[in-house]
Amino acid sequence: MMRPSLESQARVRFAALIARDPIPLDAAALAIAAEEYPELDERAYLARLDALGDRVRRACPAPFRAASALRALREVLAAEEGLTGNADDYYDPRNSFLNEVLDRRLGIPISLSVVYMEVARRAGLALQGVGLPGHFLARYASPSGPEVFVDAFRGGEMLSVDECAARFRDRSGERELDRRWLAPVGASQILARMLLNLRRIYADRKDDVRGYWVLDRILLVSPADLGALRDRGLAAARLGGAAAAARDLEAYLSRAPGAADADDVRERLAALRRDRPMAN
Repeated sequence: MMRPSLESQARVRFAALIARDPIPLDAAALAIAAEEYPELDERAYLARLDALGDRVRRACPAPFRAASALRALREVLAAEEGLTGNADDYYDPRNSFLNEVLDRRLGIPISLSVVYMEVARRAGLALQGVGLPGHFLARYASPSGPEVFVDAFRGGEMLSVDECAARFRDRSGERELDRRWLAPVGASQILARMLLNLRRIYADRKDDVRGYWVLDRILLVSPADLGALRDRGLAAARLGGAAAAARDLEAYLSRAPGAADADDVRERLAALRRDRPMAN
């Protein structure tokens, strides 16, 4: 019988990092990856980000200007390092792990944007994440000029607000972009979205072992996510962890007794109590 374990070193590390204010996005993203790669050397990858930030800073002419820094960021990460979107295998889970993105130089919009944001921060340039539906960008907000949006998936291409709106119309069948979607999101939202991508990948692959720990991390970041609570319980049940499954499903029903799937969850819980010992 497989029993899901919550208290891995990676989980302990992740929980400690997201409790900090501000959350260190780079280290927390690496802590997500450390569940898949237990031997991951966090310091080595943070040092690589440091080195990339140094290269960007050295490539900026004095005096430091944001426009020059944005060009240097793109030159170092896209032209020299070759970071780009993995359009050929978008749903490879490695695209969501920061260590793999740095090693393979391939990623999806959000993981590549995290690299851009963290390297920019080290170079003295503040970028923020922007969570568009179906896409993710980095944003530079000038104190005196227009916003600039960086599309890390497309080689660090720089876009205006109007260009973002036009791209969104093209991708969405002429839907208009809600400008509120261009507002910056915080580290916890970025981490939750990275985990959501992995959740979908592992659900499609029916990989309950990995799906379980991803759901657990989602609940650490977003304790109010009742769907993740239910799904963690169902995954635990499929893995043979009857007691863990019962705890989650009971908690789900107590917090959402009128949910559309409440009867189905009650049936699953009754089956667990009938068929499985609760002391595992």
